[in-house]
Amino acid sequence: MDLKLKDKVILVSGGAKGIGEGIVKVLAAEGAIPVIIGRNEADNLKTLQTIEASGARGFQIKAELTLPEECEKVVRLTLEKFGRIDALVNNAGVNDSVGLEKGSYEGFISSLHKNVIHYYLLAHHALPALKKSKGAAILNISSKTAETGQGGTSAYAAANGARNALTREWAVELLPFGIRVNAVIVAECWTPLYENWINTLPNPEEKLKDIVKKIPLENRMTTANEIADTVAFLLSERSSHTTGQLIHVDGGYTHLDRALS
Repeated sequence: MDLKLKDKVILVSGGAKGIGEGIVKVLAAEGAIPVIIGRNEADNLKTLQTIEASGARGFQIKAELTLPEECEKVVRLTLEKFGRIDALVNNAGVNDSVGLEKGSYEGFISSLHKNVIHYYLLAHHALPALKKSKGAAILNISSKTAETGQGGTSAYAAANGARNALTREWAVELLPFGIRVNAVIVAECWTPLYENWINTLPNPEEKLKDIVKKIPLENRMTTANEIADTVAFLLSERSSHTTGQLIHVDGGYTHLDRALS
C-alpha cells in the first residue's frame, strides 16, 4: 500500500533511538523526510547515516527539548532547510520514576518538561507551518501508565494523561484546518530504555519473563517497528478520516483479561 508520504517533512522528537528510531526508519522507507530531533548529535547522526545508506533522505537537529527556546529552534531550522512541515511526531520522553513518596516539586516539574511540555511547544511552534500543509497531522506517542497506573511514577503517568488529553483537545481545535491528531499508546515495547529499566530491577530476567507471559497476543513484547508502522499509517492520507483517537498497539496488554495469558 502506498501511504503517499513521499517528500513529506516530518518532525520526530527522540528520533535517534528506540521507538523514535523505528518511526524514522519506516517513514524514510516510505519516501518521507524525517527530521531526527535529539539531544545527542552522535546518536542523531548514526540514525541519519543509516537511512541515507539505504538511499532515503533525512535531517537531524540537536536539541534539548526541556528548554523552551530549543523547541522553537527545531521548527525554525526545519523551515530554513525545507520551507515546510507536513507532520509532527511527539515521541521523546522517559519514565523517570518520580513517585508520590520518592519525589519532590522540582523533580515533578522537571519530569513534565521531559515528557509533555515539549509536546505542546513543538506543536505550538509548528502549527503555522502545519496549517499551510495539505493533509497535515500530529501523532503523539503515549503510554498505558495513564490508564493502568504503574506505581512510583506519578510524574510520568501525569504526563501521559496530559498527552492523551492534548490529543483530543488538539483534534477538536484543529478541525477547521483539516489537521488530524491521534495518539499511539504503548505498553510493553522492547527498547534500549526498557532494557535499562529492566536491568535496574532485582532478578531482571525473571521479571521480564513474568511481564512477557502477561501480554495476551503471542506472549511477546511489542516491537518498535510495529509501533512505527501504525504511526506511518496514521500520518498518511490512508487514514484521512481518523482523528482524536488513542490507538493501543500493545498485543492487548492494556485492555484484555490477564486471565487469558
